[in-house]
Amino acid sequence: MIEILGIYKNFKKIEVLKNINFNVNNSEIVGLLGENGAGKSTLLRIISTMISPTAGTVHVNEYDLLENSKEVRKNIGVLFGNEVGLYEKLTARENLEYFAKLNSMSDTETKNRINELVEQFKFEDYADKLVGTFSRGMKQKIAIARSVIHNPKVVLFDEPDSGLDFKSAKIVFDFIEFCKENNKSVIFSSHSMENIKLFSDRIVVINKGEVVKIFNVKEYQEKYSNKEINNMLFNLV
Repeated sequence: MIEILGIYKNFKKIEVLKNINFNVNNSEIVGLLGENGAGKSTLLRIISTMISPTAGTVHVNEYDLLENSKEVRKNIGVLFGNEVGLYEKLTARENLEYFAKLNSMSDTETKNRINELVEQFKFEDYADKLVGTFSRGMKQKIAIARSVIHNPKVVLFDEPDSGLDFKSAKIVFDFIEFCKENNKSVIFSSHSMENIKLFSDRIVVINKGEVVKIFNVKEYQEKYSNKEINNMLFNLV
């Protein structure tokens, strides 16, 4: 579970996030929607302990971001769409083995987990090829697998469908739904409003650093047409 409690973030005199408050339950997918510069990536970087908030805090499975950042990091898997973070002179499997070691996983645990991820992300045919030979979309899938090698309870994906074709994007979102089915908390952002609507349980709309609306997707789909929901979202962002 993620609890975001009164988060503010300033860069010098610029207020980037303003009093952000919402929870993400276990077995829930929350989509972040907003224009470029709205503050989505900054919020995810704060939750992942990459940067500190100016005020407020975050609880990840009851661990406080400010008081126990090490335990927070153990519980989180994170990927930013434009930062694949892979070693191109290693194979896909070797990359995963390396990051498993960084997470203090045993050899047996590593082998079993890599086999699971290779099957889930469908890269059996190139698991033992050098990452430097891969397309942008192939690297993205390996990077997502790398981010969850330690089987975290919380998953943060910033534009996980970036650079992916339709089939590869489906594999990624199937995995996000798999995370939900396995009692994980997921936050993701995407430039695709359709993907946000299709795969989120709730949508958090951020405009100029503030949460302006939180949608329960199922409730709105029962009341409004797809076109009406699109118009609401467009007007908010």
